[in-house]
Amino acid sequence: MNLASIVEQHPATATALVFRGTAISYGELRRDIASMRGALLANGVEAGDTVALLCGNSRYFVVSYFATLGIGAAAVPLNLISPAAELQRELDEVQPSAVVIEPAAVSSWNNIDQSSFKKLRLIVAAEGHDVVNAKTFDQLLQHAPTNIVEVDQHAIAALIFTSGTAGAPRAAMLSHHNLLTNLQQLMQLSPLNQQDVVFGVLPLFHIFGLNVVLGLSMFVGASVVLVQRFDPVTALETFAERRVTVVPGAPPVWTALSQVPGINAASFSTVRLALTGASKMPEDITRMLADKCGVVVHEGYGLTEASPVISMSVGRTVHVGSIGHVLPGIELRLVDENGDDAESGDSGEIWVRGDNVFRGYLRDEEATSRVITPEGWLRTGDVAVRDDDGYLFLVDRVKDLIIVSGFNVYPAEVESVLNAHAAIAQSAVVGVAHPHTGEAVRAYVVLESGAYLDEESVIEWCQKHVARYKCPSKVLIVESLPTGGTGKVLRRALR
Repeated sequence: MNLASIVEQHPATATALVFRGTAISYGELRRDIASMRGALLANGVEAGDTVALLCGNSRYFVVSYFATLGIGAAAVPLNLISPAAELQRELDEVQPSAVVIEPAAVSSWNNIDQSSFKKLRLIVAAEGHDVVNAKTFDQLLQHAPTNIVEVDQHAIAALIFTSGTAGAPRAAMLSHHNLLTNLQQLMQLSPLNQQDVVFGVLPLFHIFGLNVVLGLSMFVGASVVLVQRFDPVTALETFAERRVTVVPGAPPVWTALSQVPGINAASFSTVRLALTGASKMPEDITRMLADKCGVVVHEGYGLTEASPVISMSVGRTVHVGSIGHVLPGIELRLVDENGDDAESGDSGEIWVRGDNVFRGYLRDEEATSRVITPEGWLRTGDVAVRDDDGYLFLVDRVKDLIIVSGFNVYPAEVESVLNAHAAIAQSAVVGVAHPHTGEAVRAYVVLESGAYLDEESVIEWCQKHVARYKCPSKVLIVESLPTGGTGKVLRRALR
């Protein structure tokens, strides 16, 4: 098997992608992917290697992703606008054999110590821009095409960085079988078909964008309109111009769309399916879109380690505030603090088991064992209740996770950056409600004796070391942090 085969069975003339206003057919896409497979192999990239994608929602990403899978290598999608320090940590972890770089990532790439990448054999400048020792994307597409190789179903297809509460981001290992299984689970609810036009605004370096927007669309033969920068007014224009039928969006996307002046049912006249996930959807926005625009937003739930979807409400009556029913083929338990199944109507941590559950974290058995039980249950860290009709409702998080515009932010990662500043003695980070992004990061900082630091300097320091969405939007300088009997900071007191 090979997940890359999902693009092979569709009519050559059918539109696969729309990129910068140009339609790309499945035939053209398959031709470019086959040539890129040949280019990777010709440049020494082999099965089992890793290929880092510093790309946005683009043709370059799609071609490189499926070409990487097609030779049996693992794709590593990264946030192309992350600062150099964050990319350095991630690239050091995966040791890429090849890197594909779009223009927006060039500045960070040029500030990375590339000598630490011992396996690096190929640097690709996606648009022919100036990158030292790089070959251009178009040059590589001149290579002779090669066929997709068969791989073991448990071979790693993608390494997706996601953080644990105890420290730095870890690379979640998702196999060909994991990703394909989740596509098959989704298709039992028949959410997409070959005639659909999907609005591709969710970033492809995020698992929701990678395997739901791109993967599911390519699996059924739909077309994806690739969107590199979201603007709600332009989005509505695109819906009409491209006759978009499916809109998957994180809650901030729907919030922004709901606030466009004059929005009404005509604004969504072509849209038959609206999806959301990645963070909690505001219930008032769900109701407003339904009442004013006739748009029923189906909320779902998942996480990177589950490839990603666990539950959704497609095919059922939407209960506002619910994340739907568990997908076919996934076992789900709600587990109380004693490790027993929660009583009916009581809350419990969501545990899931199925072939979509990931292989573990790259070279981190300890972290893996904390989230996967010996019986194969994935402990999600999220708490839910289930009603008598099987609908799930999220009520809490076991983890200290903060979700900003659908992206996970873990306090320990941000605190590590803060504590590395010479003037900072101690810090604590919590999430606070935000009207546009769902949550925002707030930092509490204790300074070293005699040190001076203002809020703006702290934020600038963070922006040099982590992606912008992880940076505090507010910093409070305090004399001390509240702690419990063991000396651990009490985040709940700060909230």
